[in-house]
This record gives sequence, C-alpha cells and structure tokens, in this order.
Amino acid sequence: MLKLKERGMLQDIFPDNSSQEIIDLLNSGQQCVYAGFDPTAQSLHIGNLLVLVNLLHWQRAGQRVVALVGGATGLIGDPSGRTNERIALAPSSVNENSASIVENIRRIFNNHEQYFWKKGDKLHEIRIVNNYEWYSKLNAVDLVGQIGRHFRMGTMLSRQSVQSRLTSEGGMSFTEFCYQIFQAYDWLQLLQTHDCRFQVGGNDQMGNIMSGHDLISRLTKIKVYGLTLPLITSESGDKFGKSSGSAVWLDSRKTSPFQLYQFFIRVKDSDVGKLLKLFSFEPPGTIDEFVQKHQTKPELRIAQKKLAKQVTLLVHGEEGLHSALQSSATLYEGSLESLGKLNTSELSHLFEGATVCELLLEPGTTLLDLALRAKCFATEGDARRIISAGGFYINQQRATNIDEVLSTSTHILPNNVSLVRVGGKIVEYSSELDSVKRKVTHQSLDYRNKLGFYNFLVLMLDIQGGFAAEQQFVVASFDILIHLHLMLTTN
Repeated sequence: MLKLKERGMLQDIFPDNSSQEIIDLLNSGQQCVYAGFDPTAQSLHIGNLLVLVNLLHWQRAGQRVVALVGGATGLIGDPSGRTNERIALAPSSVNENSASIVENIRRIFNNHEQYFWKKGDKLHEIRIVNNYEWYSKLNAVDLVGQIGRHFRMGTMLSRQSVQSRLTSEGGMSFTEFCYQIFQAYDWLQLLQTHDCRFQVGGNDQMGNIMSGHDLISRLTKIKVYGLTLPLITSESGDKFGKSSGSAVWLDSRKTSPFQLYQFFIRVKDSDVGKLLKLFSFEPPGTIDEFVQKHQTKPELRIAQKKLAKQVTLLVHGEEGLHSALQSSATLYEGSLESLGKLNTSELSHLFEGATVCELLLEPGTTLLDLALRAKCFATEGDARRIISAGGFYINQQRATNIDEVLSTSTHILPNNVSLVRVGGKIVEYSSELDSVKRKVTHQSLDYRNKLGFYNFLVLMLDIQGGFAAEQQFVVASFDILIHLHLMLTTN
C-alpha cells in the first residue's frame, strides 16, 4: 500500500485511519483484492486502465486479484460521477460488451506477465467473475427481504452520488438509487466466495465502497477495506483521456495502437513524470532520474516515448507496439520503408476517414492518367506543365515523363501503396484497402478527438465500385499534409 501511495495511485482509504490495520493484514498473509467494471461500452478506456494497473501492482506483490464484470449491474447503471441517467442497454448488448471487456482484461494481464514480469516465480492468475452469476439466482423478493433490510434510507440519501443527482434538473431514478445495494452485495459475495477483503476503484466509487463496507459489517464480523484511486487530470484541469471530447479505448477496434501511442506521445512535459509512475512499472526513483534526463532535451520527448511504448506494449503487446511505431514513422518521419511495411488494417487506421478513390489499374496507365484521376491538378494543361517541369514525385523520386507507364515493380511499394507528391500535396494510392471502403458521399469531420489533428474534409466518390477521397491534416507543430488515397486494383 505504501508503494502505491509513493506512485500517486492512492487517493483515500476507508475506513479512515485504518492504514496500520491494512498494513498488518497484508503482512499477515496473502490477501484478495477486487475491482469492478460495468459493461456499459464495448471496451474499457484509459480511466479503467489505471484501475487495472493498480490490480497488477497487487498481483506483483503476491496478492490474489479479482476483476468483477457487471453483467447484471450493467443493466442498471452506476450513477456515480454522472449528471444524468445512462441510456438503458439491451441484455444482448450487455452480454456482448461483457465478453469484450473480459478480453480486454485478459489481454492486458497476459501482456504484463509476458513483457513486464521479470521475476522467475509465477504470478497468481487473475480471476474474472460476472455478477450475473448470482443475481440470476436471486429474485426481487429475496434481494429486498434479505439484503435491502440492512440499508438505511438516511445513509443512502447522504451519498454524494445521490445528493448531486437529487438536486439536478433530471433528478434520479429508483433504479439508479438502488445501484449501491447491488454493488454492496457484490462485495459480500466476493468475500464469501474468495475471501476478498479489499476493493479498489476510482475516487467516484467511495460511496459504493462505503455501502459495501456497511453491509458486510452488519452481516459479518470480518473487517474489509476500500481504497480509491485519484482522478487524473492534466495541468489544465482536463479529465485525462477526455480532454478531446472522446474516450481513448483499450480495444484496437475503437482506438488503434497507433492512436493510443500518439495520445501518450502528446502528453505535456509537466504531466509525463506523474503518468509514468501511474502507468508503468519502473521504480519511482528510476522514473525521477529519467524525467531529469528528459528535461535536458525536452524537444526529443524521450519521456513521452517511454510512456507511450510502455502503455502500448501493455495494452496491445509487441505486435501492437510494432504497428504503432511503424505507423508513427510513416506519418511523422516520412519513412517510405515504414509505409511499405504497413498492412491493410494499419493503413486504414492511420488514414482513417481519408478521402479514398478506387480505380481499376488498367494496362498502360500513365503518370498523367494517375495525376488526373487523383485530381492532383486542376487541368490537364497544368498536369503536363508541372510534371514536365519536375514538380511531380512518386515515392520521393522525381517523375517527369507524363507518358511513363505505371509499373508494380517500380512505382508500387511492397504493400501495394505508393506515395505521390506535387509540391505540398502528397498522394497515396493502394490496391489493398478493402477495410476502409464505405458508401459515403460527403462527410465533414473534426478528427482532433482521435489523432490530435484538426479539421479536414472527407469526400468519397463512388467510381466503378470504388471510392475517391482527400484529406488534409493540420498537425500541431507539423507541416500541412494533404493525403489522397487512390486505390488501384488489377482485373
């Protein structure tokens, strides 16, 4: 517990002034700790990752850890930290979300053991349980009669999560009001089945933790303890992972490894030391020394790169980190070698939302044909003049012969992508981007919330069963790039 506090991973404990009791209990033998995750979305997010890393530190210390997936409570909705009621989810959606979240948790714990656990002894395997297991066997009369009678209305009404909602315009439903009973009963169940005496959660979970503690105190003589994690905010006060208006997810289908990596690369110097202590497993003293080294040349962003690599490796494994590094080199370093190694999925994530034009690559297609089909020039006259004058490049090589026929061996990279440049305009075309084909005509996006880029236009045109598109990235501290993907396929 002291190590968690040193890392800044401990906000409060309950009951108050029980630090020595907790230390004595931990010194007496192996203990069990749990954290809960309601399946209200298809993936966990960065905020949940902090809770998972906290559980990993318990696991590293030789304790048993349990992750509780709320297959039942996800149907109710936790009011903690919310200003309005969650939209009710269908049971089928909750089941699908539960399966995805279990995958998130197992992947992260497996990655930790494979890439971060250096000691020889084997870690105690995490147990993942679903509270639907016991609620499916408990009817409403039993719940109210056996459990509800141990709760007092005055205490329930005094919880901060309840008070803030009762005074709001939308008020609070009976369903949400009862949520604390369900979470309290979860802890009782885990105490009885796993001897789970510790619960950890975000700082908005203190009310639910107190309810569980009160219920267990009424029904048993066993002492249990709750620990909350701090709310992570940036120097500007923004909630970490939400400042852009969109969550950063732990599932590659919602946030790619590249996007996750870039999210941490953009962390401010003033925040990076704190985040390294929260999300990595390096000793705090080592992190302090590394941050001091970073401060001598902050423009190299070595601390941000270390943080981004550690988190991406933990969440997505070695393959995901490799993908993120290749994609980053492609976009920010102009590396053709890296571009040529990207697969279809990586390309679609890297240039997601870009305007894409798919055309048939017919025998005899020339540079002039490509330039006109990709709309690199306003007129054919401009194309002839600028290409002949040396203003047209394919894969960073100047191409001046408008009649030169496109060759897969000369003009196409190993992954069937080519980079075409006209002055400040960069065009990319590929024959294998099937995953990004979408029936869209016009669509404007503010993509800042995903990649940190600002406004660009997405335009898709249906051409012989394919699509055309153009995107403009305006990247903070980078030049303006216009990426046009021309997808060429052979018969």
